[in-house]
Amino acid sequence: MKLYIAEKPSLGRAIADALPKPHKKHDGYIEVANGDCVSWCIGHLLEQAEPDDYDERFKKWQFEHLPIIPEQWQLKAKTKTRKQLTVLKKLIKQATALVHAGDPDREGQLLVDQVIEEAKISKTKKQHIQRLLISDLNLAAVKKALTTMRSNREFIPLSVSALARSRADWLFGMNLTRAYTLAGQKAGFGNVLSVGRVQTPILGLVVNRDNDIANFVPKPFYEVLAHLVTPEKQSFSAKWIPSKACEPYQDEEGRVLNKALAENVASRITQQNAELTALEQKQKKQTAPLPYNLSALQIDAAKAFAMPAQKVLDICQTLYERHKLITYPRSDNRYLPNDHHQDASVILKAISTNGGQGVELVKAADSKKRSKCFNDSKVAAHHAIVPTAKQLKSASLGSDETKVYQLICRHYLIQFYPDYIYNETKAEITIAGGLFKANAKQDVSLGFKVLMGKSELKDEATLPPLTKGMLLFCSQGEVVEKYTSPPAHFSDATLLAAMTGISRYVQDPQIKKVLKDTDGLGTEATRAGIIELLFKRRFLKREGKLIKATETGSALISVLPQGLVRPDLTAKWESSLGDIAQQVMSYQQFLQPLLADLNSFVQQAANCDSNVFAKLPKTSAKKRFVKRGQKTPYKKSSYKKSSVTG
Repeated sequence: MKLYIAEKPSLGRAIADALPKPHKKHDGYIEVANGDCVSWCIGHLLEQAEPDDYDERFKKWQFEHLPIIPEQWQLKAKTKTRKQLTVLKKLIKQATALVHAGDPDREGQLLVDQVIEEAKISKTKKQHIQRLLISDLNLAAVKKALTTMRSNREFIPLSVSALARSRADWLFGMNLTRAYTLAGQKAGFGNVLSVGRVQTPILGLVVNRDNDIANFVPKPFYEVLAHLVTPEKQSFSAKWIPSKACEPYQDEEGRVLNKALAENVASRITQQNAELTALEQKQKKQTAPLPYNLSALQIDAAKAFAMPAQKVLDICQTLYERHKLITYPRSDNRYLPNDHHQDASVILKAISTNGGQGVELVKAADSKKRSKCFNDSKVAAHHAIVPTAKQLKSASLGSDETKVYQLICRHYLIQFYPDYIYNETKAEITIAGGLFKANAKQDVSLGFKVLMGKSELKDEATLPPLTKGMLLFCSQGEVVEKYTSPPAHFSDATLLAAMTGISRYVQDPQIKKVLKDTDGLGTEATRAGIIELLFKRRFLKREGKLIKATETGSALISVLPQGLVRPDLTAKWESSLGDIAQQVMSYQQFLQPLLADLNSFVQQAANCDSNVFAKLPKTSAKKRFVKRGQKTPYKKSSYKKSSVTG
């Protein structure tokens, strides 16, 4: 008997549908006509053991126990899904062959591997496990995937990466939550202080942004415009580009802060001859943006519809599992396999039928066009999120489901549209020894921009006909006074963008360099959940579209060392986890420096000044524990609700 182990029941049913009929439905699995069986996990069936599972002494939170580092890591069955674990272990032992059908990401790889490991099968049986990768739940796609299974041994590094992540989260969440809670208790603060490997730096980003805005003092800066006239009496304006000699009067962004300097330049160029010393006129092309990965989709949905990241993910899961209208949604990839191109015409037809985009817009697409998104070398465990060929028999999508589906369809459809073409003119003008620049852009052909909301050709800025060497006249130099503006509060879109582009917020230049080509803070599958967790912990709050830190969140960040608050360390770890998956780094190479950091942070908590806890509000957290029926936050059950694994 061959046993297929899916990550969720929905995937299990999709696999069974592609196998011989008739089927017999049993409790927790499906038996198909040839005697093979399909069963499933329900997410993680196993979880990390609690500290007191290792040693009864750890029930009581004490500094002398920290850091708690298991010598032999243990897993235990989740209470709610223990029955399904029992079903699976029995089937795994009965099966002559196993097929791992977890989701195509590191967590999907690990959770099925752990269940197989728990069943304690022979080495020979383990070596012959096959890996089934499914990113589209429609029947044809599942049948195709069943013909291209690989050895599960190929995915061991991915599983090790997930295991390293899981243990790192346990070590940091468990130990540092205990350490800082105990430090707070010593200072008279009686509530749990939740600290997490990823959640704390994300909270730090928001708190630091809030502080930057609160402490911001607007400063005036000055631009100089030259109002120019051509020999044909046509006018245009050019902006002054300060020379290197002006740097002492500029801020770090190159803005001139000295009004007298700007007024002097304006005075010197007024009623002066000018020469057009450089002219660049080019026709340029812009290709369509790639199809979505999850973060890019969440960012666009937040901008367009003010949808929180978690809601977008939940909608995507429904579109994938229930409606089967999109491919696997927790993807970090924006490319498609080359052979996916052969399905273009049927997918475009489905988009039209399902209202994913307008019929006329779909008709205008060229299904033979092959954009840069079709590239086998760029596709790893999963590919971009795109529509499937499934056609709905009736309009059965909700309003928000339709919005997200249409975004996904649009980003797929534009792959079959022409490039956006425009003319760009860049002019450099010399006036009284100073350099001035003028730019203009003119649409030639909208191409894919038709689908992006641009409905007509226009000049974004106009310049008269110009030639290099042309003599001009500056009729007036004008000083324009502007004011620096504070950074904007984070929104769902900008916080997700900050997490994916975390290198911008990293101080260590070496880490910054490493991170520029990596995924950033957290993963596609976890980012939305971690943001939502910060809201549940009441560390973050929403004000309209804005995300701000609460008083508790700000106070918590103020008591933690910068090494935990800054994203440098955990961002570096995310990069290392990727290296483990690529077999560039070993598990031990990742864990050893992590344990050294953990020891340091525990010591800092033990030695921190008790006065730093004075800012922490004592009411909100206490009320939460009372509401949950907890008398003290130091019980095991309380820890599980108050610590963080992210």
